[in-house]
Amino acid sequence: MKNYLKETNILDYSNASIQKLLEQRRWRNLDHVSRVKAIYNFVRDEIKFGYNVSDDIVASQILKDGYGQCNTKATLLMTLLRATGIPNRIHGFTIDKTLQKGAITGIWYRLSPKNILHSWVEVLINEQWYFLEGVILDKPYLTKLQEQNRDCKTTFCGFGVYTDNFENPPIEWDNNNTFIQDKGINQDFGIFDTPDELYSTHQQKLNTFKRFIFQNIVRHIMNKNVENIRNRKAVKILDQQPV
Repeated sequence: MKNYLKETNILDYSNASIQKLLEQRRWRNLDHVSRVKAIYNFVRDEIKFGYNVSDDIVASQILKDGYGQCNTKATLLMTLLRATGIPNRIHGFTIDKTLQKGAITGIWYRLSPKNILHSWVEVLINEQWYFLEGVILDKPYLTKLQEQNRDCKTTFCGFGVYTDNFENPPIEWDNNNTFIQDKGINQDFGIFDTPDELYSTHQQKLNTFKRFIFQNIVRHIMNKNVENIRNRKAVKILDQQPV
């Protein structure tokens, strides 16, 4: 059990910014179910959906960035849960790049790897493991995306979403599993105690040049596209999705 609570280089919950947040939010004063729900909602909605410089950055940097994607939000969620005594682990996968279409477009989409490293957090409550993938997209972003594609009620693939229930995806946690990208999973790497262990074995399939381009150009374009959705500047693209 101690492996599911330990601090690591990536899960740096002794960092001053993490400790300050814990003080301010007083999550430790809540019962375990309420604690998980409050931390989950914080990471989902107060940490915006966006693309960080890499998957393996430390939790305190993700908190400073104020945004994250599947892997980095998983890191921050694990860190805050462990810092408040909630055991957790990480499950590694790859997802098909089609669910990123719209967030990434044109030549950058064509050059991106077909399979993208993905993960979700599994949290242990009352001797049961729950999957918390629904933390990835903040609700303001998802709501705007739904408004711009309101004709779609079922399967939607694009802009960071791949779900069979676009109208009402299972993103709220109350002793249940949550999902928003799970329909895009195409390879299962299994369970790891920490993200440090996951990333020592699995990395995004990018060569040195493509990694430089992603970190310095592409992710900024993707973040701008995501922000355009929040500002109602995106066009409806559902009919263009290769589902």
